[in-house]
Amino acid sequence: MKKRVALVLGSGGARGYAHIGVIEEIERRGYDIACIAGCSMGAVVGGIYAAGKLNEYRDWIESLDYLDVLRLVDVSFRLGAIRGEKVFGQIRKIVGEINIEDLRIPYTAVATDLTNQQEIWFQEGCLHQAMRASAAIPSLFTPVMQGNRMLVDGGILNPLPIVPVVSSHCDLIIAVNLNSTNQRHYQLPVIQRPAAFKSRFNSLLNSLGSKMPFRRKQAEQLLLLEKEALMAEAAEINPWIESAEPEAQQPAAAPERDGAPKSATGSFIIDNVGPASLLDLINQSFEVMQTSLAQYKIAGYPPDILINVPKRVCRFFEFYKAPELIALGREIARDTLDRYENERDS
Repeated sequence: MKKRVALVLGSGGARGYAHIGVIEEIERRGYDIACIAGCSMGAVVGGIYAAGKLNEYRDWIESLDYLDVLRLVDVSFRLGAIRGEKVFGQIRKIVGEINIEDLRIPYTAVATDLTNQQEIWFQEGCLHQAMRASAAIPSLFTPVMQGNRMLVDGGILNPLPIVPVVSSHCDLIIAVNLNSTNQRHYQLPVIQRPAAFKSRFNSLLNSLGSKMPFRRKQAEQLLLLEKEALMAEAAEINPWIESAEPEAQQPAAAPERDGAPKSATGSFIIDNVGPASLLDLINQSFEVMQTSLAQYKIAGYPPDILINVPKRVCRFFEFYKAPELIALGREIARDTLDRYENERDS
């Protein structure tokens, strides 16, 4: 007989994609996910799973490259960098219009009511609104107004909502913590994908080579400058675009000259010793708070199985790393469940 699992999916920004890999591994082993509680990205992934649309969602996010992510940014100048209408509009298309009480399993999304300074549980009503409110990351997504309440990310008060599933009478409670600091041996896998600018860069290069009296090397230098300028402009409105290519494809640093290292394109390399922007500073502070709160929640209501995803594997807003994070979530879940099953059978 299948063991019935109450699944708790924590908050952690882009690391929430790891929840998909965890769910896949849980199901692969024959466990029955009987109810879900989630916060922020955990609420989004959990809600989509409960609606039976996780495969469609995964196909979409794994297809996104850097430029696709940039196109989803609808810049806001009020209470958040992004309105989120494009991102959540696509999620609405995938999931459709559905109420929480009509989902195939019980579901809870946790948000924070700033007006009344309290935790809010969504267990009925519009699924889309519940996911949007729970994932309204302060400084990144604009809050959700519901009557006189201003709703934001549930991670402010409860980044790992175990309490909503305690009374579910399931065989196991499995919680996924995305803010672990002690899983140092796990690394984000390298998945080779074409760089977002590669095809455009090559076509521009070929066009210049055939139409302008420049040598190819001169054309390359000109286009590299254009490429860097484009990325600098994009970074001003989209803080999670770090570079035009994945780290694995970045040019190696050239030997030091005049006391400072340079990249292969001649640009000076500056060590990243802290937040790169005000938004980065706010999000790093938010993560520190979530890490501490998650430990209190785990100590107060210890789950039967705790799956820890290290927060160092990616930054809060690196939403273009879905394939890598899904694979990492599957790997960590496999190792954790192996240990649990071995101890149970011994």
